[in-house]
Amino acid sequence: MSPQQPRVPATLRLQHRKRMLALAALAAAGMALGTAWRPAHAADEMVIRTMGPVSYVCGGIAEDERKALADLEKNFNMGILFTQGSNGEFLSDVAVRLLRDEQEIATFRAAGPRCLIRAPEGSYNIEASYKGQTKTIKIGTGSRDAQLRW
Repeated sequence: MSPQQPRVPATLRLQHRKRMLALAALAAAGMALGTAWRPAHAADEMVIRTMGPVSYVCGGIAEDERKALADLEKNFNMGILFTQGSNGEFLSDVAVRLLRDEQEIATFRAAGPRCLIRAPEGSYNIEASYKGQTKTIKIGTGSRDAQLRW
């Protein structure tokens, strides 16, 4: 050590080192959280879910989601679009009930305006509620262009 530099006690050096290690750990944790919590690509968030004999996937707000749904469509035998207003603005967070012969087959929340559904062959009622208002449509397997508008 040069004569001009004051001697730093060992306890202060240890405290400084601990603080630096803690800051490094916090910075690493922050970077990990930043990566983990980054907005995922919309299409990555679309998950095919299964409830009993029914599988479904919803999305379609962003362009990449619409493309992903179009690519998946051949694997599903029904599709429905939820919109509102005269311009057909897309809706999400719609409560959906799928009924067959008045019995509930599946329930879910639509995470986007378009839902693809795979179900056993037959006719179904789709009962959907948005902001307390319920709409119903009857569709059969093979129908991929049903629409409910609020």
